[in-house]
Amino acid sequence: VREPLEPGLKLAVTLRHLATGMNYADLMYAFRVARNSISLFVPEVCEAIYSAYKEEVMPDNITEEDWLRISAEFERVWNLPHACGALDGKHIRIKKPADSGSLFYNYKNFFSIVMMAVVDADYKFIWLSVGSYGSSSDSQIFRDSELRPMLEEGTLGLPPPSPLSNADRDTPYFLIGDDAFPLRSWMMKPYSRRYLDHDERIFNYRLSRARRVVENAFGILTMRFQSLLGTMQQVPETVDSIVLACTTIHNLLRVRRRAELRQYVDEEDNNHNRVDGQWRQGPQLADGEAGYQRNVANAAGIAQRDYLKNYLNSEAGSVDWQENMI
Repeated sequence: VREPLEPGLKLAVTLRHLATGMNYADLMYAFRVARNSISLFVPEVCEAIYSAYKEEVMPDNITEEDWLRISAEFERVWNLPHACGALDGKHIRIKKPADSGSLFYNYKNFFSIVMMAVVDADYKFIWLSVGSYGSSSDSQIFRDSELRPMLEEGTLGLPPPSPLSNADRDTPYFLIGDDAFPLRSWMMKPYSRRYLDHDERIFNYRLSRARRVVENAFGILTMRFQSLLGTMQQVPETVDSIVLACTTIHNLLRVRRRAELRQYVDEEDNNHNRVDGQWRQGPQLADGEAGYQRNVANAAGIAQRDYLKNYLNSEAGSVDWQENMI
């Protein structure tokens, strides 16, 4: 009977594939392991990584105390109070699945699955949806996800509304999105009119500054795991497992080896101008399509955005350098 492959060898082969994007044929010669064996154990190892560390770095249930900690970090680092995460979607290129028609064919004219994620102030993924058809827009994916009803029904665990610093009006906690997402009390996005007044431009700057965390998180992820940048040859189910393993390891590195990853992320100079991180020097995942949503704003969302705009332009909520950034 042939001796089974050592778990350490399987892990080494899988990590090499994730980190470099080497195909199975090249890995076969590098590690002297049959290509068909590699194709069988890579998804198994990815699922094992996700299962082993998921509760530590990306748990399903986030407590109110955790949300308050995330919000406090957004306010401390990015000067945006009551933000609890930034939301965005990216396309991951795949080989056309058999008999799939145009389901995976996206607006960029290639086949893909969509990865949608919420990221905290420290570039960690705190919610993730992987495997949606490439033909779906961000608005469709969000509408059909488990996240939207949890936000609408208040079951996500966000803290109850409370006053902003040096203010007396209770304000809901929220996620940060772009035009693909609806404007609600639990989802803030920039003003999108062509001609913005001074206060609206300040608001857009402050919101976009905090929203950079999700761009950076995707950039760091793909710089670390080059397999996500090419056309992945596996079936969509295996691609889903690979993406989940990559995001899990990404979060683990942010927790345990944070200092070593500093050069990858955007920073700011003494005048708060952006200094590009290393992730911007390489290729990146394609953005998701915004799509069309009915009722993209409601009265509560409009009122809260206007209130936040006034607050961020007031003495209580402004920062010294914001006038120089518009």
